[in-house]
Parts: sequence; structure tokens; C-alpha cells
Amino acid sequence: MRYMFPLFFILMIAVLPSQAADLTARQIMELADDRDDGDNGVSDMVMTLIDKNGNKRARKIRSYTKDKGKDKQRIMFFIMPADVKDTGFLTYDYDEYSKDDDQWLYLPALGKSKRIATSDKSGAFMGSDFNYSDMTSKNLDAYDFRILDEKEVRGEKVWVIEAIPKTKDEIDETGYTKSVLFVRQDNYMVVRGVHWVNEGGRIKYMDSPTIEKIDGVWTATKRTMTTKKNKKTLHKTELNFYNVKFNQALEQEMFSLRRLEKGL
Repeated sequence: MRYMFPLFFILMIAVLPSQAADLTARQIMELADDRDDGDNGVSDMVMTLIDKNGNKRARKIRSYTKDKGKDKQRIMFFIMPADVKDTGFLTYDYDEYSKDDDQWLYLPALGKSKRIATSDKSGAFMGSDFNYSDMTSKNLDAYDFRILDEKEVRGEKVWVIEAIPKTKDEIDETGYTKSVLFVRQDNYMVVRGVHWVNEGGRIKYMDSPTIEKIDGVWTATKRTMTTKKNKKTLHKTELNFYNVKFNQALEQEMFSLRRLEKGL
């Protein structure tokens, strides 16, 4: 069982209020994890990197996702600007607890793909505030959960759930010692998250301020991650999604190392 911190596509799951009142933190996270997030998805993304002085750098990306049973595969191609054009990122996100997720980064300057080692997954993804571990879901069995509170986010009721890694290995891989997740009570979408970074006294704040229903799937069309230290913003990343479509005809060959290195 796995859950995603920074999740791109979410489907509403209806639960009666009387049922929701009796849910445990683990059960809530299982419902969030088990949602149908839309198969064979295609989207365009603009990643904007914002430094502490407000200077911005924008990157355009094309993303494809495919379900393989309980596993998920995703491939992303950087389209612009020139300094990152043709860079590619491939992920095999495995549901099985004992199986490490596979990730590869293709850098055209090197002319080959580099496998992301487990020890490197807490590192920044392409200079953003998201790290490599944020690009895959987390295994529920690796965490202890508890409900801290019930609040509202943008007028919608949420559970506030604390997630504590059970092992040092999980902390080393994700880079987080603790997370607090804000899960909407109507559709089990993680709409906010606060992550305590293992090193440097930093805290990351994830938010999904814009959510739309596309092809029947609840979808975050804007997501941000902000890194702070002592309440001062060090850096921020904005992800804006466009042309989101599900149920597209995607061949398995799209999600291969050969295609990663070939590009779009």
C-alpha cells in the first residue's frame, strides 16, 4: 500500500459521513492510496523555479503515465528552455513494499541514462523543491499515522494526519523525518503537506491551490512546493498542468529506456 505526497491526478471516492467519522488515520491513507488516479494520462506541465529574490526560471515538460496493475510508470520529457531540452525522466513506481522504485534520468550532454540510486532520491529533482522521492508514492507500511485535527482548506473539510517514518532507511531515502498531510474528507485528496527535511533545518510546504475534475478524475492543475528555514523562504517551485487527458492510447514501448533516450 502506497501514498503519494506530491500526487498529480486524483479521483473522488464517496463515503457516507457516518462512515468517515469512524475512520482511522491508516484507513484514510488507504483510501487516498487506493483511489483511481486515471490511467494512460498525458499532460503538459510548466515548472517554474523561483529563488529567494523572486527571480523565475520556467521549464516546459510533457508527461505520460500508465498503470501496470498496482504499479505505475511515468515518463517526462523536458521541451524547453535550451539548457534542459531533451532531458528525460523515467519512473517505475512499484506497489510492492520490498521492491525499490526504479528511476532514470537522461541527460543529452552525456548521451546516456543515469539510474538514480536509493541514496540519491532525497536530492532535488532538476533543481526544484521536489526531490526524486516525491516523484513516486510512499509505502504505507513504512509509516505510522495518526489524526492530529480536523480543519478546513479553501472551505473544504480536511483531516490533518501526521506521518512518521518507521526506519532510518526511509528517512534517508525520502529526506523527511516527519510529514503532516491535509486530506480532504470528500475525495481523499492530499491537498497540503508539511515536510520536515532531515538535514539543514528546512521545512517544505506543499499545496494544491487549483483542483479540477477532468474526465471524471479530480486533478491538481497547480501544485507548489516551498522550502523555508526559520520562516524565511529559500526557494519555491510551481507546477502548472495543461492539456490534461486520460484514457489515451499509450504503448508500453513509451515507458522504456530506449524511448527515454530517443525523446519525443
